Amino acid sequence: MGIKPKPAMNSPAPAEEKSLAMVLRGARETLRAEQRPLPEPGAGEVRLRVRACAVCRTDLHLQDGDLPMARWPVVPGHEVVGTVDALGAGVTDWHVGQRVGVPWLGGSCGHCRYCLAGQENLCDAPEFTGCTRDGGFATHLVARADFCVPLDHLALDDASAAPLLCAGLIGWRSLRMAGADARVLGLYGFGAAAHLIAQVAVAQGRRVHAFTRAGDTATQQHARELGCAWVGDSVQAPPEPLDAAILFAPVGALVPLALKAVRKGGRVVCGGIHMSDIPAFPYALLWQERQLLSVANLTRADAREFFDALRTLPPLRVHTRRYPLQAAGQAMDDLRAGRFQGAAVLVPDAP
Repeated sequence: MGIKPKPAMNSPAPAEEKSLAMVLRGARETLRAEQRPLPEPGAGEVRLRVRACAVCRTDLHLQDGDLPMARWPVVPGHEVVGTVDALGAGVTDWHVGQRVGVPWLGGSCGHCRYCLAGQENLCDAPEFTGCTRDGGFATHLVARADFCVPLDHLALDDASAAPLLCAGLIGWRSLRMAGADARVLGLYGFGAAAHLIAQVAVAQGRRVHAFTRAGDTATQQHARELGCAWVGDSVQAPPEPLDAAILFAPVGALVPLALKAVRKGGRVVCGGIHMSDIPAFPYALLWQERQLLSVANLTRADAREFFDALRTLPPLRVHTRRYPLQAAGQAMDDLRAGRFQGAAVLVPDAP
């Protein structure tokens, strides 16, 4: 009687890799952790393994329902640093393993009057990372290849680099709109964007005055350490007329105060995507050719200019508080409450 052969032992199939994403399913909802299949890049797209994603005040506006263009459900996060791990069809400008950044502007139509005029930040049919397409509060992200930013030569670790993708870029665009002749500059609100752009402005030889919440001595000391010439409460008058002021705090009541602080012909630049209502103020504050401007989004040219400029400036001191990905809700709460200096950054590989 023959010996029956033993049945072959099949090796268990390797578990399919999943993506972990922190998801907002609607306005005024809390973030929920979801396991998802790995997203696949389509034509002209790349998939990134997220290494770090900073948390922006815009993410709070998204959660609060202040952004009417939002798509639900959505994964927030638009200050993303990652490495390319898959290429969609037709992508030749990037390679697997390359370090790249993904900013707020995730795509534009390319054919509206604004895109054709080089103003893609005002595109009539834009895509916004972490708002109309899934963002970086996740282990993986799919992005349009032509809207990614090369970070190969940036001499900062991933978590320190992440805030540059919005706080840095919006700060840079705001500084440019303030004007090269703005040698005396006021910054209202001294958070992620202001603490970066203050360093750039000081390195350019400008005198920077920082305005903070009343009694926020920790932030005021932080501003002094970064080279600000004067620091005070947002309701205080600066010691000299400002050539320009940039408002990073989303508080409309600061607009009349900033107009009062700038000289004749000066500019007030509103750097946020959302702001509380601006109260009525006398025309005399605007008269004598003072200007009130807003900053909307950014362009790819802004990113090229900013990262090129960083090569010629002293290294930025990027202040971060780092959180594991699943603590994204806590990071947003801490940002809302002003519990740290600088920027909150999610690090998916953190314990």
